Amino acid sequence: MLSSGVGKGLTRIGSPLRKDGQVDYVWDFSAVWRNMDQLLAGLKGTAILTVACLTLALPLGLALAVMRMSPQRLIRWPAVAVVDFFRAAPALVLIVWFYFAFPLIANVNLDAFGAAFLAIGLQSSAYMAEVFRAGMQAIGRGQWEAASAIGLTKAAAVRHVILPQAVRHMIPVFLIRFAELVKGTTLAGIIAYGETVYQANMLAAQTYRPLEVFTVTALVFFVLIFSITGAAQLLNARLGRGK
Repeated sequence: MLSSGVGKGLTRIGSPLRKDGQVDYVWDFSAVWRNMDQLLAGLKGTAILTVACLTLALPLGLALAVMRMSPQRLIRWPAVAVVDFFRAAPALVLIVWFYFAFPLIANVNLDAFGAAFLAIGLQSSAYMAEVFRAGMQAIGRGQWEAASAIGLTKAAAVRHVILPQAVRHMIPVFLIRFAELVKGTTLAGIIAYGETVYQANMLAAQTYRPLEVFTVTALVFFVLIFSITGAAQLLNARLGRGK
């Protein structure tokens, strides 16, 4: 379990409070710095999983968005079902299901990375589908009619007319979803995929310094997520001024 490292470390250090209620704990980050390569390996694992999930979420999300906008119910309803299901399902449940149940049903070998990739990637595609759909629906109906008037199919209209206009306004939202995806990859540690939090948990168990390890881990994620969301806010402000 992910909590084993934290539990061992906290058991070893005991309570930081003395009987008189004063804090009695000496912070020591030296063990973290000596083993920083382990945390960096976790960051690499996080980056690899994030990029892999994006390669699935973006094209699949676009396809689902186009299907959801179809006037034909046989095309629209399956997309609605897929999007609603993956948005409603807890990510942790999906990860565990794909790791333990999916290989039995599909008769395939699936490691921790593969299970996390499918679970997080499919769920991210559902959220990306809503971003794509909202962006394309924000484009005036006249653009769709103009594309149809010059003989473009709906797929061609989306590719050559609608998306180039919509993407500009979707970028800030994409960045926010990207930040959520980065945070979501931390759940992959539950099946022993070596992402950042999993490596931090292992390091806490080795050094008996969980407070220091997870303080550094939290700061790393804060800087990363703050940078992404800050870029999204900056882009949103610039796009707003450009209207």
